[in-house]
Amino acid sequence: MGLTDVFSCDVGIDLGTVNTLIYVKGKGIVVNEPTVVAVETGTNKIMAIGNEAKQMLGRTPRAIQAIRPMRDGVIADFDVMNRLIRDFIKKAIGRSTLVKPRVVVGVPTCITEVEKKAVRESIEQAGARDIHLIPESLAAAIGANIPIDEPAGHMIVDIGGGTTEISVISLGGMVVTNAIRVAGDEIDQAIINYLKKKHNLVVGENTAEEIKIKVGSAFHGDEKLSFEIKGRDAIKGLPQTLLIDSDQIREAIKEPLYQIVEEIKKTLDQTPPELAGDIVDRGIVLAGGGSLLRGFDKLISEETKVPVFLAENPLTAIVMGTARFLESLDKNKIYKTI
Repeated sequence: MGLTDVFSCDVGIDLGTVNTLIYVKGKGIVVNEPTVVAVETGTNKIMAIGNEAKQMLGRTPRAIQAIRPMRDGVIADFDVMNRLIRDFIKKAIGRSTLVKPRVVVGVPTCITEVEKKAVRESIEQAGARDIHLIPESLAAAIGANIPIDEPAGHMIVDIGGGTTEISVISLGGMVVTNAIRVAGDEIDQAIINYLKKKHNLVVGENTAEEIKIKVGSAFHGDEKLSFEIKGRDAIKGLPQTLLIDSDQIREAIKEPLYQIVEEIKKTLDQTPPELAGDIVDRGIVLAGGGSLLRGFDKLISEETKVPVFLAENPLTAIVMGTARFLESLDKNKIYKTI
Protein backbone atom coordinates (compact mmCIF):
# COMPACT_ATOMS: atom_id res chain seq x y z
CA MET A 1 0.00 0.00 0.00
CA GLY A 2 1.49 3.34 -1.05
CA LEU A 3 1.36 6.73 0.65
CA THR A 4 -1.36 7.79 -1.81
CA ASP A 5 -3.59 4.93 -0.66
CA VAL A 6 -3.08 5.88 3.02
CA PHE A 7 -4.48 9.37 2.48
CA SER A 8 -7.04 8.41 -0.16
CA CYS A 9 -10.72 8.55 0.75
CA ASP A 10 -11.84 5.38 -1.03
CA VAL A 11 -15.44 5.24 -2.22
CA GLY A 12 -17.77 2.38 -3.19
CA ILE A 13 -20.92 3.22 -5.18
CA ASP A 14 -24.11 1.34 -5.94
CA LEU A 15 -25.33 3.53 -8.80
CA GLY A 16 -28.88 2.26 -8.81
CA THR A 17 -31.78 3.09 -11.09
CA VAL A 18 -33.94 3.85 -8.04
CA ASN A 19 -31.47 4.61 -5.24
CA THR A 20 -27.79 5.51 -5.06
CA LEU A 21 -25.74 4.28 -2.10
CA ILE A 22 -22.21 5.45 -1.35
CA TYR A 23 -19.74 3.83 1.05
CA VAL A 24 -16.69 5.74 2.28
CA LYS A 25 -13.72 3.91 3.74
CA GLY A 26 -13.66 4.39 7.51
CA LYS A 27 -17.18 5.89 7.61
CA GLY A 28 -19.52 3.24 6.21
CA ILE A 29 -22.59 4.01 4.09
CA VAL A 30 -22.91 7.80 4.12
CA VAL A 31 -25.35 8.34 1.22
CA ASN A 32 -28.56 6.40 0.57
CA GLU A 33 -30.87 8.56 -1.52
CA PRO A 34 -33.15 8.29 -4.56
CA THR A 35 -31.48 8.69 -7.96
CA VAL A 36 -33.69 11.65 -8.82
CA VAL A 37 -32.92 15.24 -9.83
CA ALA A 38 -35.37 18.17 -10.06
CA VAL A 39 -34.47 20.52 -12.93
CA GLU A 40 -35.90 23.90 -13.93
CA THR A 41 -37.10 23.61 -17.51
CA GLY A 42 -35.54 26.05 -19.95
CA THR A 43 -32.55 26.94 -17.77
CA ASN A 44 -31.62 23.35 -16.70
CA LYS A 45 -30.91 24.77 -13.25
CA ILE A 46 -30.77 22.02 -10.58
CA MET A 47 -33.50 22.65 -8.00
CA ALA A 48 -33.15 19.53 -5.82
CA ILE A 49 -31.34 16.19 -5.71
CA GLY A 50 -32.06 12.89 -3.96
CA ASN A 51 -34.71 12.72 -1.22
CA GLU A 52 -36.04 16.21 -1.84
CA ALA A 53 -36.31 15.64 -5.60
CA LYS A 54 -38.06 12.25 -5.11
CA GLN A 55 -40.92 14.02 -3.31
CA MET A 56 -41.44 16.10 -6.47
CA LEU A 57 -42.02 13.14 -8.83
CA GLY A 58 -45.44 13.62 -10.41
CA ARG A 59 -46.06 16.78 -8.35
CA THR A 60 -43.99 19.46 -10.09
CA PRO A 61 -45.32 22.59 -11.85
CA ARG A 62 -44.53 22.95 -15.53
CA ALA A 63 -41.46 25.04 -14.72
CA ILE A 64 -39.81 22.14 -12.85
CA GLN A 65 -39.17 18.61 -14.08
CA ALA A 66 -38.24 15.71 -11.80
CA ILE A 67 -35.84 13.46 -13.72
CA ARG A 68 -34.56 9.95 -13.06
CA PRO A 69 -31.24 10.04 -14.96
CA MET A 70 -30.74 6.25 -14.63
CA ARG A 71 -32.94 3.92 -16.66
CA ASP A 72 -32.61 0.14 -16.86
CA GLY A 73 -29.46 0.26 -14.75
CA VAL A 74 -27.55 2.69 -17.01
CA ILE A 75 -27.19 6.44 -17.47
CA ALA A 76 -30.01 7.88 -19.60
CA ASP A 77 -29.27 11.59 -19.00
CA PHE A 78 -25.51 12.15 -18.90
CA ASP A 79 -25.49 15.85 -17.89
CA VAL A 80 -27.99 15.43 -15.05
CA MET A 81 -26.24 12.26 -13.83
CA ASN A 82 -22.92 14.10 -13.73
CA ARG A 83 -24.40 16.69 -11.40
CA LEU A 84 -26.03 14.06 -9.18
CA ILE A 85 -22.82 12.02 -8.84
CA ARG A 86 -20.74 15.11 -8.09
CA ASP A 87 -23.26 16.26 -5.49
CA PHE A 88 -23.47 12.85 -3.79
CA ILE A 89 -19.68 12.32 -3.74
CA LYS A 90 -19.18 15.83 -2.34
CA LYS A 91 -21.77 15.04 0.33
CA ALA A 92 -20.02 11.73 1.06
CA ILE A 93 -16.40 12.89 1.37
CA GLY A 94 -16.60 16.69 1.69
CA ARG A 95 -13.49 18.67 0.84
CA SER A 96 -11.18 17.25 3.51
CA THR A 97 -9.53 14.48 1.49
CA LEU A 98 -5.89 15.15 0.53
CA VAL A 99 -5.92 12.75 -2.43
CA LYS A 100 -8.55 12.09 -5.08
CA PRO A 101 -10.48 8.92 -4.16
CA ARG A 102 -10.31 5.46 -5.65
CA VAL A 103 -13.86 4.56 -6.69
CA VAL A 104 -15.50 1.17 -7.23
CA VAL A 105 -18.89 1.17 -8.97
CA GLY A 106 -21.34 -1.72 -9.33
CA VAL A 107 -22.76 -1.86 -12.87
CA PRO A 108 -24.95 -4.37 -14.78
CA THR A 109 -23.16 -6.98 -16.89
CA CYS A 110 -25.49 -6.08 -19.78
CA ILE A 111 -23.96 -2.60 -19.92
CA THR A 112 -22.64 -1.55 -23.36
CA GLU A 113 -19.22 -0.03 -24.09
CA VAL A 114 -20.85 3.37 -24.62
CA GLU A 115 -22.68 3.08 -21.29
CA LYS A 116 -19.47 2.01 -19.51
CA LYS A 117 -17.71 5.06 -20.91
CA ALA A 118 -20.54 7.30 -19.66
CA VAL A 119 -20.25 5.87 -16.14
CA ARG A 120 -16.46 6.30 -16.12
CA GLU A 121 -16.65 9.88 -17.38
CA SER A 122 -19.24 10.80 -14.76
CA ILE A 123 -17.09 9.39 -11.95
CA GLU A 124 -13.92 11.03 -13.37
CA GLN A 125 -15.63 14.42 -13.49
CA ALA A 126 -16.62 13.92 -9.85
CA GLY A 127 -12.91 13.84 -9.00
CA ALA A 128 -11.90 10.16 -8.89
CA ARG A 129 -8.29 9.15 -9.62
CA ASP A 130 -8.78 5.41 -10.08
CA ILE A 131 -12.05 3.78 -11.21
CA HIS A 132 -13.05 0.12 -11.14
CA LEU A 133 -16.34 -1.15 -12.61
CA ILE A 134 -17.47 -4.39 -10.97
CA PRO A 135 -20.44 -6.55 -12.06
CA GLU A 136 -23.42 -5.92 -9.79
CA SER A 137 -24.06 -9.59 -9.14
CA LEU A 138 -20.43 -10.18 -8.14
CA ALA A 139 -20.58 -7.15 -5.83
CA ALA A 140 -23.86 -8.40 -4.37
CA ALA A 141 -22.39 -11.87 -3.75
CA ILE A 142 -19.35 -10.38 -2.00
CA GLY A 143 -21.59 -8.05 0.04
CA ALA A 144 -23.90 -10.94 0.98
CA ASN A 145 -20.93 -12.83 2.47
CA ILE A 146 -21.18 -15.68 -0.03
CA PRO A 147 -17.87 -17.64 0.01
CA ILE A 148 -17.30 -17.11 -3.71
CA ASP A 149 -13.61 -18.09 -3.57
CA GLU A 150 -14.55 -21.71 -2.90
CA PRO A 151 -14.38 -24.25 -5.77
CA ALA A 152 -18.17 -24.59 -5.59
CA GLY A 153 -21.17 -23.08 -7.36
CA HIS A 154 -23.11 -20.20 -5.81
CA MET A 155 -26.06 -18.51 -7.52
CA ILE A 156 -26.88 -14.87 -6.77
CA VAL A 157 -29.95 -13.09 -8.16
CA ASP A 158 -29.80 -9.30 -7.85
CA ILE A 159 -33.21 -7.71 -8.52
CA GLY A 160 -32.74 -3.96 -8.68
CA GLY A 161 -34.85 -1.13 -10.00
CA GLY A 162 -33.86 -1.33 -13.67
CA THR A 163 -32.19 -4.70 -14.12
CA THR A 164 -32.18 -8.25 -12.78
CA GLU A 165 -28.83 -9.98 -12.90
CA ILE A 166 -28.36 -13.71 -12.30
CA SER A 167 -24.88 -15.19 -11.90
CA VAL A 168 -23.29 -18.48 -10.97
CA ILE A 169 -19.98 -17.80 -9.23
CA SER A 170 -17.13 -20.16 -8.40
CA LEU A 171 -13.46 -19.56 -7.50
CA GLY A 172 -14.03 -15.79 -7.39
CA GLY A 173 -15.31 -15.47 -10.95
CA MET A 174 -18.61 -15.61 -12.80
CA VAL A 175 -19.09 -18.92 -14.62
CA VAL A 176 -22.52 -18.07 -16.06
CA THR A 177 -24.25 -14.72 -15.99
CA ASN A 178 -27.44 -13.34 -17.53
CA ALA A 179 -29.11 -9.97 -17.13
CA ILE A 180 -32.44 -8.59 -18.25
CA ARG A 181 -33.83 -5.09 -18.05
CA VAL A 182 -36.86 -6.25 -16.10
CA ALA A 183 -36.95 -5.44 -12.38
CA GLY A 184 -38.63 -3.11 -9.89
CA ASP A 185 -39.51 -0.40 -12.42
CA GLU A 186 -41.22 -2.91 -14.72
CA ILE A 187 -43.21 -4.23 -11.75
CA ASP A 188 -44.31 -0.68 -10.88
CA GLN A 189 -45.28 -0.01 -14.50
CA ALA A 190 -47.30 -3.25 -14.58
CA ILE A 191 -49.30 -1.97 -11.58
CA ILE A 192 -49.88 1.39 -13.32
CA ASN A 193 -51.06 -0.35 -16.51
CA TYR A 194 -53.34 -2.76 -14.62
CA LEU A 195 -55.09 -0.02 -12.65
CA LYS A 196 -55.70 2.04 -15.77
CA LYS A 197 -56.94 -0.93 -17.81
CA LYS A 198 -59.08 -2.63 -15.15
CA HIS A 199 -60.27 0.33 -13.08
CA ASN A 200 -59.74 3.42 -15.28
CA LEU A 201 -57.54 4.75 -12.48
CA VAL A 202 -54.42 6.75 -13.27
CA VAL A 203 -51.66 6.68 -10.66
CA GLY A 204 -48.03 7.82 -10.68
CA GLU A 205 -44.74 6.04 -10.05
CA ASN A 206 -44.62 6.83 -6.34
CA THR A 207 -48.13 5.46 -5.77
CA ALA A 208 -47.36 2.30 -7.76
CA GLU A 209 -44.24 1.74 -5.67
CA GLU A 210 -46.22 2.24 -2.47
CA ILE A 211 -48.84 -0.29 -3.62
CA LYS A 212 -46.06 -2.80 -4.40
CA ILE A 213 -44.56 -2.35 -0.94
CA LYS A 214 -47.86 -2.39 0.99
CA VAL A 215 -49.79 -5.18 -0.75
CA GLY A 216 -47.52 -6.54 -3.48
CA SER A 217 -47.45 -10.34 -3.53
CA ALA A 218 -45.76 -12.89 -5.76
CA PHE A 219 -46.97 -16.14 -4.20
CA HIS A 220 -50.50 -17.54 -4.31
CA GLY A 221 -50.38 -18.82 -0.73
CA ASP A 222 -49.62 -15.44 0.88
CA GLU A 223 -52.06 -13.72 3.23
CA LYS A 224 -54.55 -11.47 1.42
CA LEU A 225 -54.01 -7.78 2.19
CA SER A 226 -55.95 -4.66 1.20
CA PHE A 227 -54.92 -1.07 0.62
CA GLU A 228 -56.84 2.10 -0.26
CA ILE A 229 -55.28 4.11 -3.08
CA LYS A 230 -56.01 7.50 -4.61
CA GLY A 231 -55.64 8.53 -8.20
CA ARG A 232 -57.44 10.17 -11.11
CA ASP A 233 -60.36 8.71 -13.02
CA ALA A 234 -59.10 8.20 -16.60
CA ILE A 235 -62.52 8.97 -18.12
CA LYS A 236 -63.98 11.69 -15.88
CA GLY A 237 -60.69 13.30 -14.95
CA LEU A 238 -61.76 13.54 -11.32
CA PRO A 239 -60.01 12.28 -8.16
CA GLN A 240 -60.94 8.70 -7.28
CA THR A 241 -60.35 6.34 -4.35
CA LEU A 242 -60.09 2.57 -4.83
CA LEU A 243 -59.63 -0.36 -2.47
CA ILE A 244 -57.12 -2.79 -3.97
CA ASP A 245 -56.00 -6.18 -2.64
CA SER A 246 -52.90 -8.34 -2.96
CA ASP A 247 -54.64 -10.90 -5.20
CA GLN A 248 -55.27 -8.18 -7.80
CA ILE A 249 -51.72 -6.90 -7.58
CA ARG A 250 -50.32 -10.42 -7.94
CA GLU A 251 -52.30 -10.72 -11.18
CA ALA A 252 -51.07 -7.28 -12.27
CA ILE A 253 -47.37 -8.08 -11.84
CA LYS A 254 -47.42 -11.69 -12.99
CA GLU A 255 -45.77 -11.03 -16.37
CA PRO A 256 -42.58 -9.27 -15.19
CA LEU A 257 -42.21 -11.73 -12.29
CA TYR A 258 -42.30 -14.72 -14.61
CA GLN A 259 -39.86 -13.05 -17.00
CA ILE A 260 -37.41 -12.96 -14.09
CA VAL A 261 -38.21 -16.57 -13.12
CA GLU A 262 -37.61 -17.75 -16.70
CA GLU A 263 -34.24 -15.98 -16.78
CA ILE A 264 -33.27 -17.78 -13.55
CA LYS A 265 -34.31 -21.12 -15.09
CA LYS A 266 -32.29 -20.34 -18.22
CA THR A 267 -29.21 -19.60 -16.11
CA LEU A 268 -29.63 -22.86 -14.19
CA ASP A 269 -29.90 -24.71 -17.49
CA GLN A 270 -26.62 -23.13 -18.67
CA THR A 271 -24.78 -24.05 -15.45
CA PRO A 272 -22.25 -26.94 -15.56
CA PRO A 273 -23.70 -30.07 -13.85
CA GLU A 274 -21.25 -30.09 -10.92
CA LEU A 275 -21.97 -26.46 -10.08
CA ALA A 276 -25.73 -26.99 -10.56
CA GLY A 277 -25.53 -29.73 -7.93
CA ASP A 278 -23.85 -27.28 -5.54
CA ILE A 279 -26.66 -24.77 -6.10
CA VAL A 280 -29.31 -27.40 -5.30
CA ASP A 281 -27.49 -28.03 -2.01
CA ARG A 282 -26.68 -24.41 -1.15
CA GLY A 283 -29.71 -22.66 -2.64
CA ILE A 284 -30.18 -19.41 -4.55
CA VAL A 285 -29.43 -16.10 -2.78
CA LEU A 286 -31.59 -13.05 -3.57
CA ALA A 287 -30.41 -9.45 -3.23
CA GLY A 288 -31.65 -6.02 -4.31
CA GLY A 289 -34.84 -4.16 -3.50
CA GLY A 290 -36.96 -6.35 -5.78
CA SER A 291 -36.11 -9.40 -3.68
CA LEU A 292 -38.16 -7.91 -0.83
CA LEU A 293 -41.43 -8.36 -2.74
CA ARG A 294 -43.57 -10.56 -0.51
CA GLY A 295 -43.47 -14.21 -1.52
CA PHE A 296 -41.02 -13.76 -4.42
CA ASP A 297 -38.56 -16.17 -2.79
CA LYS A 298 -41.32 -18.77 -2.47
CA LEU A 299 -42.36 -18.34 -6.11
CA ILE A 300 -38.79 -18.78 -7.36
CA SER A 301 -38.29 -21.83 -5.16
CA GLU A 302 -41.55 -23.40 -6.34
CA GLU A 303 -40.70 -22.82 -10.00
CA THR A 304 -37.06 -23.95 -9.85
CA LYS A 305 -37.32 -26.67 -7.15
CA VAL A 306 -34.25 -25.08 -5.50
CA PRO A 307 -34.11 -23.53 -1.98
CA VAL A 308 -34.12 -19.73 -2.06
CA PHE A 309 -32.77 -17.39 0.62
CA LEU A 310 -32.70 -13.64 1.08
CA ALA A 311 -29.32 -11.99 1.61
CA GLU A 312 -28.91 -10.67 5.15
CA ASN A 313 -29.15 -7.05 3.94
CA PRO A 314 -30.56 -7.16 0.38
CA LEU A 315 -30.65 -3.38 -0.08
CA THR A 316 -27.00 -2.80 0.81
CA ALA A 317 -25.39 -5.95 -0.60
CA ILE A 318 -23.96 -4.25 -3.72
CA VAL A 319 -22.49 -1.22 -1.97
CA MET A 320 -20.97 -3.40 0.75
CA GLY A 321 -19.55 -5.61 -1.99
CA THR A 322 -17.85 -2.55 -3.52
CA ALA A 323 -16.45 -1.75 -0.06
CA ARG A 324 -14.93 -5.22 0.26
CA PHE A 325 -13.60 -4.95 -3.28
CA LEU A 326 -11.72 -1.83 -2.15
CA GLU A 327 -10.23 -3.86 0.71
CA SER A 328 -9.17 -6.55 -1.77
CA LEU A 329 -7.20 -3.95 -3.76
CA ASP A 330 -5.03 -3.27 -0.71
CA LYS A 331 -4.49 -7.01 -0.27
CA ASN A 332 -3.57 -7.43 -3.96
CA LYS A 333 -6.51 -9.79 -4.36
CA ILE A 334 -8.24 -8.77 -7.56
CA TYR A 335 -11.72 -9.88 -8.54
CA LYS A 336 -12.87 -9.64 -12.13
CA THR A 337 -13.88 -6.12 -13.22
CA ILE A 338 -15.66 -4.93 -16.34
